[in-house]
Amino acid sequence: IDHAFTQEDLERIEAEMARIVKDGRPFERRVVSREQAAEIFKGRKEEIKLVRLADIPEGDEITLFQHGEFVDLCRGPHVQRTDQIGAFKLIETSGAYFKGDERNEMLQRIYGTAFATREELDAYFAKIEEARRRDHRRLGKELDLFSFSPLAPASPFFHPKGAAVYNELLAFMRGLYVKYGYQEVITPQLFDAELWKTSGHYFHYKENMFFAEVDEREYGLKPMNCPSHCVLFGVHAHSYRELPLRIADFGRLHRYERSGVVQGLTRVRSFCQDDAHIFCMPSQIGAEVDSLFDMMFEVYGTFGFNNPGIYLSTRPEGSMGDDALWASAEAQLEECLKRRGVPFTVNPGAGAFYGPKIDFVVHDAIGREWQLGTIQLDWNLPERFQLAYVGEDGAEQRPVMLHRAVLGSIERFFGVMLEHFAGDLPLWLAPEQARVLPVSDKFIEASRAVRARLLAAGLRAEVDERSEKLGAKIRDGELAKVPVLLIVGAREAESGGASVRLRHRGDLGSMTMDEIAATMTTTVKQRDLNPWPEAS
Repeated sequence: IDHAFTQEDLERIEAEMARIVKDGRPFERRVVSREQAAEIFKGRKEEIKLVRLADIPEGDEITLFQHGEFVDLCRGPHVQRTDQIGAFKLIETSGAYFKGDERNEMLQRIYGTAFATREELDAYFAKIEEARRRDHRRLGKELDLFSFSPLAPASPFFHPKGAAVYNELLAFMRGLYVKYGYQEVITPQLFDAELWKTSGHYFHYKENMFFAEVDEREYGLKPMNCPSHCVLFGVHAHSYRELPLRIADFGRLHRYERSGVVQGLTRVRSFCQDDAHIFCMPSQIGAEVDSLFDMMFEVYGTFGFNNPGIYLSTRPEGSMGDDALWASAEAQLEECLKRRGVPFTVNPGAGAFYGPKIDFVVHDAIGREWQLGTIQLDWNLPERFQLAYVGEDGAEQRPVMLHRAVLGSIERFFGVMLEHFAGDLPLWLAPEQARVLPVSDKFIEASRAVRARLLAAGLRAEVDERSEKLGAKIRDGELAKVPVLLIVGAREAESGGASVRLRHRGDLGSMTMDEIAATMTTTVKQRDLNPWPEAS
């Protein structure tokens, strides 16, 4: 193909597909040898399938599917005949690097889908359209929350409104750190390569890191906080009486993600985690995991993410550490899950390279799954860093290390949350919690006084001082997804109050500023998902 596919091309391809479906052509499945498959694709000059063929491990069964003249290298299964395909649609086309590697040639990819019935197909596209409406990249631009620049690839710029939301997320987690007994620390971003060799990242994670040489020394930007927390733990001698020691860190992290896989806020190169590490005695693991479950469920419930899915992710290929330590760590996490009595699914080979983990997966408002929090049990890093505490018997003992994140990457959670709420953030998170709308220019001063009262109550508010009609101001406030609009006219200016209008719920009538400020501050303090208690 010497040109990029167009919509007209897709329509012609789809028409040909409809003809093939109507013909009821059979699908023929053949098991062939590697040599036979290679001969077929060489004869057809299909180089990409030859590369795919080489990727199939020795000993695996090689299957071809054929209908008409088309032959595909595919595991299947397929329907028996094309007329068993009830409904289908080609969706779009895009460029894609072969194997997702920008060093390979650019190919063209056509996206399509098929269902047993037209009703199922229509329901699918309704969900796709809803996902498009909720796309955080579109909302971020429309609501002026964040942007990207080619000068800092895959590294977001948070604008003032976006920074307000971001900082509310951090403040929320910091409040829980006090409740659950964490101490917050700040650690460097750049470390000598020797740290990463000690931790094992240099040998198991280097391709995902950024390195530079300065003064003939090699340095690496940290992709995660755990090694720096091991260094911090080692600064002082510790007694068993000090454990568990819970260290939290919002430090900036950097991970190299290939340009072909980065996507909005959900896959970036520069980000921050609500990251923490717990150093404890083996006998304390169960209680700490229980506390982490309490914290996870409290956080997710605040955002309306109820009943998260739980996965036990076990030892991956290329991991480090002793077999016995891995077996023990996996058994301990499984015991914690069983004792907690929560349903969970084993996810083989999906653990971190240094230890098994429990992953938390939430469902958003349209049913999509997002992996957020994680609890990782690690015997390896304390061993590699020779960490120790003085036990009750006066002898040095090795602590256990629990890695945990609740929101995960703040950037990624920001994107997930934005899509979950379709941009309609709860009052406590909204960058602009209220907008004051003077009915005309002569009520601007009274509107400024309303705003000042809200600011004094610790709320975020602005005044729309444009010389526009009230209807236009209301429409713009709702498009900006401001939860509370306060209208000030003659009656309100005289009384010192405002008329309250809620997004999606309409007018609530005139109220005093004491009522408005008290209701809003209570709603914010309780982190209620409803913008106004009386409207719940």
